[in-house]
Amino acid sequence: MPRLFSSLTLGAALIALVACGGGDPRLMNIRNTESGPDEFSILPTRPIEVPQDLSLLPEPTPGGVNRTDPDPQGDAVRALGGNPDRGNQQAGGITAYAARFGVSPDIRDVLAREDLDFRRENRGRLLERLFNTNVYFSAYRDMSLDTYAELARLRRAGVRTPAAPPEGLDRD
Repeated sequence: MPRLFSSLTLGAALIALVACGGGDPRLMNIRNTESGPDEFSILPTRPIEVPQDLSLLPEPTPGGVNRTDPDPQGDAVRALGGNPDRGNQQAGGITAYAARFGVSPDIRDVLAREDLDFRRENRGRLLERLFNTNVYFSAYRDMSLDTYAELARLRRAGVRTPAAPPEGLDRD
């Protein structure tokens, strides 16, 4: 009889344990499988500061950075005793030079439209269209840059290329 009682107790405990196993099995997954942000990947960078007078805050810059965003390059310059704003002021000259003939505010839309027109004119042959083969690289072949030929040209001209692979390195 004690054996039967212990078997029944064990069986009841097992049934109770199995009954508790229901629910949402996704809760056991550690990785984020959803398309939204992962709240565990957000790390605090700097403490949030609330000024004494909120009217002293700068104007918001949509799409810009805020005061608590990480700035590793600026932080490194500050840690070494430099002024990160000084380097940014010198970038104005090159920006002004690049914009000397004007700046088109809708350049992305213009380029997208021109690219679509170019690709429509260079759609590929009948079988490429029939089998939906990507002809992007063949359409732009004449405009592509041979990086190794350009590297050789720069080196012949005496331009130092420290970030490039060493001479004589086999091509991929």
